[in-house]
Amino acid sequence: MLSGVSKATKKNGEIYYRAGMTYRGKHISLGSFSSEEDAAGAYLDAREITGDTSIGIVQLHGCRFTLSFEKAVILINFRDNGIYFKNPIYLHKGYFSYFLSPELELKFDIDDLFYYSSHKIQRRQGHLFVSDYGMQYSIPARYGIRPYAVAGRDYEFANGDTLDYRYSNIIIHNHYHGVQRTEKNGVSKYRASIHINGNYLIGVYPTEETAAIAYNKAADLAKASGIRKNFPENYIEGFSGKKYAEVYTHLHISKRYLDYLASFTSG
Repeated sequence: MLSGVSKATKKNGEIYYRAGMTYRGKHISLGSFSSEEDAAGAYLDAREITGDTSIGIVQLHGCRFTLSFEKAVILINFRDNGIYFKNPIYLHKGYFSYFLSPELELKFDIDDLFYYSSHKIQRRQGHLFVSDYGMQYSIPARYGIRPYAVAGRDYEFANGDTLDYRYSNIIIHNHYHGVQRTEKNGVSKYRASIHINGNYLIGVYPTEETAAIAYNKAADLAKASGIRKNFPENYIEGFSGKKYAEVYTHLHISKRYLDYLASFTSG
């Protein structure tokens, strides 16, 4: 067998070839291949990458390696930083990059390193997520970007890079579903609205939390009126059950919305 290659057999009897190497005392799997030559090529690529510090992430663009891009990133980080991750992570000073492809580089704060070193990021139809215990969890949602949130209105990235998930780069304008901040004469107020065959204004409130509770109440009233729709619920951090109930009970809901629910019920 060629250097760095071992032969293996699938359950159906098909032969394939594994490539692997030992680097800095750690045995590293380089992937499985249909031919011995490809497996050997991946091994030689890995030897070249670990032995030549002039080959960085940028140099991988356009290079024709048999070794996968993901494995190349893992090896370059191990070579430069002395830490092995099973995911395509490269450490920088104060942050790290997670490479989905040569063109897709996500950036995160070091605080998130433990999580992403053990959870693989996937991308499907433009959506970024990780799988955990059989469930899919959205990457943007981890940083307060709600599903269906509108860029530029509900949130923005300070440096314009939509792949930079460092906490200082993410600015959330509207934290709750159905709530939008407005400003007039330097005073911020919060509009709560709900979508049922069009948008209905629930009311304008002095705080974001009150507006979020108003949305929850409007959704409860809609369900009680027989409207079958999956309304997301706002969770209000820092509110005790007693405080939530007090606000919920006394807040004002627009007459137009209540009249709409009444007509829906009577119809």
